[in-house]
Amino acid sequence: MPYVWHDTAPEESGAVCFQLKLWPHRSLSRQGFVWVIALTAGGLALPLLALLGSAVVWGLLPFALLAVWGLWQGIARSYGAPHEVMWLSRDRLELLRSDPGRPDRTWRTNPYWVRVGLRPGGPVEDYLVLTDGQREVELGAFLSPEERVALRDELERRLAGLRR
Repeated sequence: MPYVWHDTAPEESGAVCFQLKLWPHRSLSRQGFVWVIALTAGGLALPLLALLGSAVVWGLLPFALLAVWGLWQGIARSYGAPHEVMWLSRDRLELLRSDPGRPDRTWRTNPYWVRVGLRPGGPVEDYLVLTDGQREVELGAFLSPEERVALRDELERRLAGLRR
């Protein structure tokens, strides 16, 4: 699942606090990134080894370096994808959404009034929304429909536990 819950309550306070982090799917881990770049650079350098000592290598080398640089930039930009962080306690719910190239957006409310809902006809299938009666915000639009349903169930359970 591209989200994780953390218990952030200090041991001595006894307060129940949770942190939820959400991020889009990444098909390539950081270690995989290193392997892809290394294999690409090695694969492009292999034919150039046969041309060492000739002037042709200087004509082909910039294109090989440009290809590796372009792959590096493309994958690196995918790691800066949007992400969301939600802090949840008995008296506060705060949602922070970070999108590349845009200022962070924050929503704060009292969790007692928050309702979690799924909209079948939203911008995405099973659109997950949080509402406090005045404002409605989306949560995890980059998750799959199954993950949004599972997240809704977990979030409702945690909110119900805080209201007791």
